[in-house]
Amino acid sequence: MSETPATALRSVTVARRFCGPPDSGNGGYTCGLVAAALRGVVEVTLKRPPPLERELQLLRTPDGVALLDGELTIAEGRRATLALQPPPCPGLAAATEASARYHGLEEHAFPSCFVCGTGRSPGDGLRIFAGDAHVDGLVACPWKPGPELCDADGHVRPEFVWAALDCPGAWAWLEELERPLVLGKLTAALDVPLQAGRPYIVGGWRLARDGRKHGAGTAIWSADGTVCARAQATWIEIDRARFAAAGKQ
Repeated sequence: MSETPATALRSVTVARRFCGPPDSGNGGYTCGLVAAALRGVVEVTLKRPPPLERELQLLRTPDGVALLDGELTIAEGRRATLALQPPPCPGLAAATEASARYHGLEEHAFPSCFVCGTGRSPGDGLRIFAGDAHVDGLVACPWKPGPELCDADGHVRPEFVWAALDCPGAWAWLEELERPLVLGKLTAALDVPLQAGRPYIVGGWRLARDGRKHGAGTAIWSADGTVCARAQATWIEIDRARFAAAGKQ
């Protein structure tokens, strides 16, 4: 029996505003664009640095979806399950205090990152600065999404929720590492819609490590401690120069 051919769904372009490293798309944001073609819990694997300002093709495949740049596969997405249980919410006050201890304020490999970049101004980047919460290795910070991130119903668009679930997992590891991390895989469950202008807490914590691969969990809680979204990620230590060269191909 022949394999069912892939079918085109739509084109996708990652605008430069949504970069992670300067010359490639933020991993969580890109994963969110891919995941939008599927329902429920989705796992997205990044195969290459997502190019910026280039029309990419999102295709339906036998296993899920794929994001292509010409013949190069940028990312693949599929339906998944997620058993991850976040730790207790640290609360807004503790998250605010933790944000002042954000390690990226001292050293940041990618200060232009849309999610966690210290070089992004309010209203441009998300400025999710998750610092040590002094609780079991958790990093956390407050986040109040702006209306520019929302759909017509006032809900934060899924790609921005995926983006917010991205970087805090890396910062749970980065204080002890000498090389930067880039996202390899992200599995996310968006359980409760987020609303513009409401305060949330974003957190990340370490899971297992295997050589250059680092596992992390992330979550977004409402002010009352309700888990609104959660994700499990695989982060990969990289040589910054080689990664930048790959992103420009």
